[in-house]
Amino acid sequence: MENKILGLHHITAIAGDAKRNFDFYSKVLGLRFIKKTVNFDDPGTYHFYFGDEVGSAGTILTFFPWGEGIQQGRKGSGMATEIGYSVPKGSLGFWQERFEKYNVIYNKPAEKFGEKYLTFLDPDGLKLELIESKTDDNRKVWETDEVKADVATKGFHNITLTLNNIKPTAAILTELFGYKLIEQDVNRYRYATDTVDNAAIVDLVELPQEHRGHVANGSVHHVAFRVKDDASLMYFRDKIEQYGLSITPQIDRQYFHSLYFREPGGVLFELATENPGFTVDEPLEELGKNLKLPAQYEASRDKIEAHLVKIN
Repeated sequence: MENKILGLHHITAIAGDAKRNFDFYSKVLGLRFIKKTVNFDDPGTYHFYFGDEVGSAGTILTFFPWGEGIQQGRKGSGMATEIGYSVPKGSLGFWQERFEKYNVIYNKPAEKFGEKYLTFLDPDGLKLELIESKTDDNRKVWETDEVKADVATKGFHNITLTLNNIKPTAAILTELFGYKLIEQDVNRYRYATDTVDNAAIVDLVELPQEHRGHVANGSVHHVAFRVKDDASLMYFRDKIEQYGLSITPQIDRQYFHSLYFREPGGVLFELATENPGFTVDEPLEELGKNLKLPAQYEASRDKIEAHLVKIN
């Protein structure tokens, strides 16, 4: 298979209270909780994964819940500022009612690029959007008792990056990742890849006078793009290095293999493989039920478990 970027793989954000984060995404939004593990660089804190039934690339939202009292992030340039989820047409009314019921902060539905969307904030202030996509989205959804298939999120629609100058970032998307500019509205530029049908869009918003953002509570930590396998991952590593950017060696993240680099606008990008997937250490029906630790921390399980708060 030709080496290609296959849209978004996952998006990782920072949260405060772990239980509040778990309750909001699994209960209010109705995502499947697919993995309860720890931050590999800081095993005293959780790393949560939410997605569809199997944790398909393009549906995976992950969190580092660092605990109460952490510094609040500040939206600004050089960061990912909005996470867009695809939802079925006609479902925004359901979501407005649901947000009212659960005291979620939201704005009235609006429209951009011919698509209706509903903006809301999670309990930590992370900005998300539910978007009635104008392109077909036939991804199989995860249902809960309260969030049925006719209204459930289908996975990512897009990610929005806010930048002082979009040109250097746009060059990464077009020259290295194979994206194309498909639409523009004032200072919002929409880029998409045709290698996948969904989770294929990156919006760049240009705000020349905007102050730099600060990544902390309620903000996106990094945006991960999907590649097929390790060979493709290393192909892109060479390409990015030749472009003159600094990039990490390959890192084993248990459920995928990764590379990280900071694009010229300041956003931390990751490339992540489809392999080996989330059933590598627990069966499909058990996903998210048990605390899974990488091998290097297994000997410290009792100590780690004693420190982590109970969430489910």
